[in-house]
Amino acid sequence: MTENKLAFRRVLLKLSGEALMGSGDYGIEPETIQRVAAEIHELSASGVEIGLVIGGGNIFRGSGLAEGGMDRVAGDHMGMLATVINALAMQDALEKAGAECRVMSALQINQVCEDYIRRRAVRHLEKGRVVLFAAGTGNPFFTTDSAASLRAIEIGADLMIKATKVDGVYTADPVTNPDAKRYDRLSFDEAISRKLGVMDATALVLCRDHGMSLRVVDLGVEGNMARVVAGEDIGTLVE
Repeated sequence: MTENKLAFRRVLLKLSGEALMGSGDYGIEPETIQRVAAEIHELSASGVEIGLVIGGGNIFRGSGLAEGGMDRVAGDHMGMLATVINALAMQDALEKAGAECRVMSALQINQVCEDYIRRRAVRHLEKGRVVLFAAGTGNPFFTTDSAASLRAIEIGADLMIKATKVDGVYTADPVTNPDAKRYDRLSFDEAISRKLGVMDATALVLCRDHGMSLRVVDLGVEGNMARVVAGEDIGTLVE
């Protein structure tokens, strides 16, 4: 892909932690993270400035333990640390693929990554580095979806891409409901009122109020991320 074929110059990519599990049911599958890293490196090499937020659900989900009786704040802090683990794993995979990248954490963990500072993050992007935003927003009660929306707005991304295990947003869960229909386009208000599970309401409202378009695509299809930044109409566009 050449620079003159790019429809978007700066994007924020949101990956779920579960996306790194591959065919497993826990943790990180090396083949999966290497494939994703290779795709991200190819995009970066083509001139796309990429910010990346990864969830932590493959390792730990704070809200789940809170339902079991753990203090929600403690659980959410543990979940934030899980996203740091995933970000460091992705950094390693990206560097092995040939990309230059930085991990920036909303929690201070100076021995393993940089603190998140918006101006420094933008400078990294301008220098062609992939920037991995870890530890969510640094606050409990906010999901990594909300963190992705916030970071996309802060860095001035042209588009936020949510890469999932399905090829867009459906009227119902397509895994359990064969009659579910896929949307080609949605407004943020429709996604919120219909409770479609695209992202949590806080993340959707942030995007809506700041004009941040969102495209939901299937991470499992190789080349989908490149198709999105080239301007192809795949998955579901929410705006």
